[in-house]
Amino acid sequence: MKEFKYKINGSPYRVVVNKSDDEIVELEVNGTPFTVELQPKTKKPKAVVQRHTAEPVQTAPSTLVTRPSSTSGKNTIQSPLPGVILDIKCNVGDTVKKGQTLMILEAMKMENNILADGNGKIAEILVQKGDSVLEGANLVVIE
Repeated sequence: MKEFKYKINGSPYRVVVNKSDDEIVELEVNGTPFTVELQPKTKKPKAVVQRHTAEPVQTAPSTLVTRPSSTSGKNTIQSPLPGVILDIKCNVGDTVKKGQTLMILEAMKMENNILADGNGKIAEILVQKGDSVLEGANLVVIE
C-alpha cells in the first residue's frame, strides 16, 4: 500500500494505492475507491529516414478532431471550447427551440450543455458521440 498527497489547482488529494499489477490498479482518492485499467506499453517505432521522392506521401486524415468548416445560408452551432462530445440529445429532423440542449461537451473535466441559439429544425449533425472537437468546430446545422 502506497500513499501519495497531491495538490491540483489548489485542492489537496490523498491517493492510496491498494493493489497494483500490470493491467489494473485499485486505489482510493480522498476515500473514494477507483479501479483503473492501465493501457499496455507500446514500443515506439524506430525512426526511418526517407529520402526525398518525386511524389508527396499522403496520409489519411484523422477523424478524431473535427475542424471548423463552412456551411452557407443556415444557422450553425459551433463548439465554444475544445473538448469531447459526451452525448447528442437531438436527431436530424427534430424541431428545436431556442435554449434547448442539443448535446453535451466535456471540456476541462466539466460537462457543458450546447444549446440551440434559435428555433428551427435540425438539418444536419456534424459530429458523433465520442468525437474530439476544436474550439469553433461546427457541431449542428439548424434550418
